[in-house]
Amino acid sequence: MHDTRPLAIALMGPTASGKTALALDWAARLDTGVVSVDSALVYRGLDIGAAKPSAEELSRVRHHLVDVRDPHEIFSAADFAREALPPMQALAARGRVPLLVGGTGLYFSALLEGLSDLPTADPAQRAAIAAEAAARGWPALHAEMAAADPAAGRRIQPQDAQRITRALEVFRLTGRPISVWQAEHAPRRFPFRVLKLVLAPADRAVLHARIARRFDQMLVAGFLDEVRRLRADPRLHPDLPSMRAVGYRQAWRHLDGLTDAGSFRDEAIAATRQLAKRQLTWLRGQQDARWLDPGRDQAELEQALAAFIARP
Repeated sequence: MHDTRPLAIALMGPTASGKTALALDWAARLDTGVVSVDSALVYRGLDIGAAKPSAEELSRVRHHLVDVRDPHEIFSAADFAREALPPMQALAARGRVPLLVGGTGLYFSALLEGLSDLPTADPAQRAAIAAEAAARGWPALHAEMAAADPAAGRRIQPQDAQRITRALEVFRLTGRPISVWQAEHAPRRFPFRVLKLVLAPADRAVLHARIARRFDQMLVAGFLDEVRRLRADPRLHPDLPSMRAVGYRQAWRHLDGLTDAGSFRDEAIAATRQLAKRQLTWLRGQQDARWLDPGRDQAELEQALAAFIARP
């Protein structure tokens, strides 16, 4: 049967792979908007360290899901999925092809594949779990979670604070494991046909060099001053999702006096490389995605865009 769903394009890839530059180019040419799929860009004040598009770029191309929360607030994958769809539908209603751009796999999964109909977040429960983690450590809470939900225990890493919190929260609120909830609620069909393009340099050394170069540019641009301003907000602490973003966590430690300038730089670059590695691992599981090197596959990118846009 003919698929009549509107079109959307997902520009996916690891951090520092060149997604933003291509998205700005394509958005201008297609006269469309960008829906950011980035868990750091949702926060106001996380600008330099999050590689947020500049004010000029944001004024030139409309970006959705950028600067939609204060950094003390929680923004879940479910929040993202709920808030990303309306601007996509608004663009489609005007005959435009929305661009989904970013590297947060959990957000992409929540939007494109759907999430189980889980209980809503409970701030008091989350605060209690955070206090327990501070006292006992995340591995201990992971062990507690794994005892109640072995399937989630195998899937979630012992240091993955966000997912451990959610699994424990659901179990404590309902008495049922999160894996049971997820198994019982099949995701719905996504209302767009999506072209998935993974932008990733074929040579990992190229990506590593881009990561180091970009971080040094962030330092020159005043990244540490940005974190100092954030630390002045009494509502912020290093266990918040915003402050656990790569670079920000290491900057917080440095400003606490726990590392010198050289160690801070090395730690932040290493953490960003680890983030890119995790992103690439997730992206390899996207069976319907096409991988292209933005530095050498420009012709193939253009062909993929033209062929997709021309689909009936």
